[in-house]
Amino acid sequence: MFVPRAGLETLKPYSIEEINWSVRLDANERPTDLPPAVKARVIEKLSALPFNRYPEISAQSLKETIAAGFNVTAANVIIGSGSSEGLFALCYAYGGAGRSIVYPTPSFSMYGIYAKLADSRPVPVELNSDYTLDADKLLAAAKQAEANVILLCNPNNPTGTVIPSEQIEYIAANARCLVVVDEAYHEFYGQSSVNLLNKYPHVVIARTFSKAYGLAAARVGYLLAHEDIIKTIGKVLLPYNVNALTLVTAETVYQLRREFAAGIAEIVREREKLAAALNAVPGMEVFPSQSNFLLVRTSSAAALVARLRARGVGVRDFSAAPGLTNCIRITVGTPEENALVMEVVTA
Repeated sequence: MFVPRAGLETLKPYSIEEINWSVRLDANERPTDLPPAVKARVIEKLSALPFNRYPEISAQSLKETIAAGFNVTAANVIIGSGSSEGLFALCYAYGGAGRSIVYPTPSFSMYGIYAKLADSRPVPVELNSDYTLDADKLLAAAKQAEANVILLCNPNNPTGTVIPSEQIEYIAANARCLVVVDEAYHEFYGQSSVNLLNKYPHVVIARTFSKAYGLAAARVGYLLAHEDIIKTIGKVLLPYNVNALTLVTAETVYQLRREFAAGIAEIVREREKLAAALNAVPGMEVFPSQSNFLLVRTSSAAALVARLRARGVGVRDFSAAPGLTNCIRITVGTPEENALVMEVVTA
């Protein structure tokens, strides 16, 4: 009685410490709230929303707004509760018993969970020691596993490293399965594989509003893909999977996305400044990052995390994670927050 389905006993759910740090540098969030002009417009739009009505079941208005930004049609877009929902739905739709999902490791920890929840075999492929990707090694693993899906995080979380665009195209040109490029941190990098959509019908791009656009609280993301892929993924999403408040907020933010340019530029400047300062500390190695966070390796990782937490600074401790020994991930914060990090590090 009350026995869960087989396999769940070995599944480790995604989790983070729910601590209300005074300085939150553990979740790769935008360090400040929405720009005032954007937030004012969002509140105005929400004030006119009929709360007693269901949202658009197809999220058509937001799809059309996003499609116009990429010169595609709404049929090439699907909206999810964060890009995570879209990625899981894709794995569920194209995975299944006897199927395999391939992804580099270390990378976003949910990829393996998506695969298992979709009754698929997860096939992690180790990155090089500098966290770069060996494309031929990945393709060989995909061929051997007869993969149905390849998941690529670019820039990669939690390492911050990137897969060059020509390498992604090489993978797309030689893979016989879906190639999904998770571009959650694209805005801090500036390069995208969106141009591959027209050339390779098996390429899928995932984006989110949670990072650069500061809508982590709203939980909204989207996938761009060939119409047939979008239709298939749509079959496994629940009706009204994204609420009306989120849809209105996301559409408003997307329409006003230029208002975020200055904030994104500041995060990039602060990233480089913080990376240089940390690299100058003896015994500390900072990996090159094109995201809004830095992966730092130090033999005193546990002690550093403890010192930061004692000052109310939350960071993500990966020091015991496979392939990330002695590593911590630090989200780039405001100039003041980053200065506090350096004060603790150099104390």
